[in-house]
Amino acid sequence: MKRTVFIYAVLVLLIFGVFLLSLQMGTMTIAPLEVLRTFMGSGTEEHALVLFEFRLPRMVIALLVGTGLAISGAILQSISRNELADPGILGINAGAGLGVVLFIYFVQGSYTALGGTAFFLPIFAFVGALTAAFLIYTLAWKKGVTPIRLLLVGIGINAGFTAILIVFQLRMNPNDFMQATVWLNGDIWGATWHETLATLPWMVLLIPLVMMQAKTLNVMRLGDPSAVSLGIKVERTRRRLLVLAVMLAGASVAVGGAISFLGLVAPHIARRMVGPRHQVMIPTAAMIGALILLFSDMISRNILSPSEIPVGIVVAILGAPYFLYLLMKTP
Repeated sequence: MKRTVFIYAVLVLLIFGVFLLSLQMGTMTIAPLEVLRTFMGSGTEEHALVLFEFRLPRMVIALLVGTGLAISGAILQSISRNELADPGILGINAGAGLGVVLFIYFVQGSYTALGGTAFFLPIFAFVGALTAAFLIYTLAWKKGVTPIRLLLVGIGINAGFTAILIVFQLRMNPNDFMQATVWLNGDIWGATWHETLATLPWMVLLIPLVMMQAKTLNVMRLGDPSAVSLGIKVERTRRRLLVLAVMLAGASVAVGGAISFLGLVAPHIARRMVGPRHQVMIPTAAMIGALILLFSDMISRNILSPSEIPVGIVVAILGAPYFLYLLMKTP
């Protein structure tokens, strides 16, 4: 318990430190004292605009999206008993992305001007993600769902949905095409408080529901025979947990784009730090995911300043080597 509390404290301090550093860095560098003055209400209007309207919303979104993807990955790895499971690899992110791209395509260039659009995007993302999850589960079913079938079918669904995405992108007008391309690479550049307010309720609702299932996830990770012997209705429980993972991934993808590897890396690091018990592993994974995405967003904003690169590319650069390591280590 002392070790877990210490790890929690370190992660909170790291998130807080990166958060403060990210507030200062950007095209316009703001000194720490000026940041404090602005938060106290005595800063300049220019600093207030930069901090409150541009930097803070995207940083809060980074924390929410990182948390959602990390918890979604933790659920998928547990119910599939596969260390390579991840919303991006299994095709759930691609399904959510397809739902959002279809929304952009059919509404065309006027979608950014629609009132409440930020609140519609998670719904379309949910529909796309649930469609992908339904296809994966159905095609992987053969007297039950085995981890290897789930992974292979997920990779196939991911490839198929990605191909459909490309078809619709090629039929878009140039403005929508560029918007969709940047967004699909993982983008929180245009985040506003509207996106934050649209995402926050989903996280507040879904994360406690996941934590209520922590003991069940512990049992599910032991394997189907052990879960059945302990009175768990395996397939019904797996479907319920899959829906929770899909909803978390869908809400995250709707505002952050298709960010890969985050849901894979964060649970693995958390498991190494605090062990496999989901009561402590899930909060640890959530903080690690939030920290990674917040740090990646800071890099994406500053490495080529004043230009920016999609945050998903930075996450992929950081996460791909770890994925290759796991792939080589897995028998």
